[in-house]
Amino acid sequence: MNSYFKKFIGVLALLAVVVACNEEFLETRPYGSVTEGLLATTEKGANSLLIAAYSNLDGFSGWDNGSPWGGAASNWTFGSVAGGDAYKGSEAGDQPDVTPIELHTIDANNPYVEGKWRNYYDGISRTNQAIKSFKSLSDINETQRAQRLAEARFLRGFYHYELHKVFGNVPYIDETVTDVRVGNAGSPLAKIQADLKAAADLLPLTQTEVGRATKGAAQALLANSYLRESKYAEAKTLLDAIINSKRYSLNALYHDNFNPAVRNTNESVLEVQQSVNDGTEGDNGNWGDVLNFPYNGGPQGCCGFHQPSQNLVNAFQTDANGLPLLDTYNNQDVKSDNGIKATDPFTPHTGNLDPRLDWTVGRRSLPYLDWGNHPGSTWIRDQSYGGPYAPKKNVHYRTQQGVLSSASGWSTGPNTNNVKLIRYADVLLQAAECEVEVGSLEKAREYTNLVRARAANPAGWVKNADGSNAANYVIGLYNTAWTDKAVARKAVRFERRLELGMEGHRFFDLVRWGIADTEKAAYFAAESKKRQYLAGGRYVKGKSEFFPIPAKAITQSSKDGKATIAQNPGY
Repeated sequence: MNSYFKKFIGVLALLAVVVACNEEFLETRPYGSVTEGLLATTEKGANSLLIAAYSNLDGFSGWDNGSPWGGAASNWTFGSVAGGDAYKGSEAGDQPDVTPIELHTIDANNPYVEGKWRNYYDGISRTNQAIKSFKSLSDINETQRAQRLAEARFLRGFYHYELHKVFGNVPYIDETVTDVRVGNAGSPLAKIQADLKAAADLLPLTQTEVGRATKGAAQALLANSYLRESKYAEAKTLLDAIINSKRYSLNALYHDNFNPAVRNTNESVLEVQQSVNDGTEGDNGNWGDVLNFPYNGGPQGCCGFHQPSQNLVNAFQTDANGLPLLDTYNNQDVKSDNGIKATDPFTPHTGNLDPRLDWTVGRRSLPYLDWGNHPGSTWIRDQSYGGPYAPKKNVHYRTQQGVLSSASGWSTGPNTNNVKLIRYADVLLQAAECEVEVGSLEKAREYTNLVRARAANPAGWVKNADGSNAANYVIGLYNTAWTDKAVARKAVRFERRLELGMEGHRFFDLVRWGIADTEKAAYFAAESKKRQYLAGGRYVKGKSEFFPIPAKAITQSSKDGKATIAQNPGY
């Protein structure tokens, strides 16, 4: 099955009295009538502790750990906004702490970095509690013990790896650590990889209970960690194993990956389960993306964040053969209604476009799921600041309102749109990267074309009410042999952006490819002409690859009067 199982009401009620975070660097303190010590004495209790550890996968483990959007599993701030797929959106004065993330001018007191840090270290703490519990049980089947420990080690590897992607060298904490003030000297990657290797060796290809970690999820995450070190042969072995397992396949329709009614398909490798209307005021319904809806009149009516950038929209332009404009995509903008009143006439862009654009981006005069055509500026809080576009992949349908979205609470945005942390398309494109780097260019082209062929299926294109295509969709395959490694590399990397746009991968991809400085410089130069505040963007090579470690974490790591955690260079 596909990653972490649904957080049932009874389990959540139990966790409410099991775990509470205090202000220490990394410590969870139980309170109430049930403690983790009591739970650890039975297999059922140990499994409850493991469920508690799974619950952090969505980036929100409770308001005590900060706002859910800072720790959001989708990485819409640290991946999409920081990577140039999206602007912060809304208006300048709302959630201003996102702007320094976007501009790479962030400091260590930013609450978004603290939210990310606290949530995932809380997940690590919960995971270590579960590991200690399963290790200590005497009355448990040994195969069952090994399986649960493998799941826990996967989670521990995942949480540490997410922290490493955002912060670089972070403290690695396992179940043997009694004083968590261990510092962050050296990379944690080797220990993270040891956890993921152990999980991959023992986890099954499928699980009988929806949501538990699988072999494929562990292999994919481990492969991505190798790619960060340019260990292409090692990553290729793992990705080949996933592909050859025949466990996964692409959904026939691209948008099935983002429809709240379509969950845990064969494309899902690691998927964060969401639920609503379960007695928790929507807390299980992807609170991390609850700000990321059109501002007014459409779904939820709030809050206008995570608006797609013009740069991303331009990337979906295609040539006469339906291939992307790898080098010239940003020379001319896709036509938008920027600066045009909603009451004034507007004709959308008529040039060639990749059909994935309109499942990724809400554009004026085109269908926005079943909410009718996007009306333009009336759904945008401040067009001059955040641009004319709306996010789409996290949004529910009108016909799902109140059923697959929250029916109560201050926000009705929480929904059952599971966060797809790893899709099979992602695996195929990482495998294509490896094939390029080891010299198998034709295999890389094959994998890339598998992804493009799904996008080229007309049955999966956005349609007008009369059944016609919503835009001039022209998409083709790479039908000419790839013989130039540099061109093949560029094509595969570009395909990742098209396929995974607005899914939180972009910044981390740019960093691991070693091109973030040049890409962000070009981005700021062009985009600041459209969004003036972006003129303040300052990506600094050797610094901006990672975000600052929260100041509070450094202070609270103090031992014998000296902090054990060192701040990242440049902060």
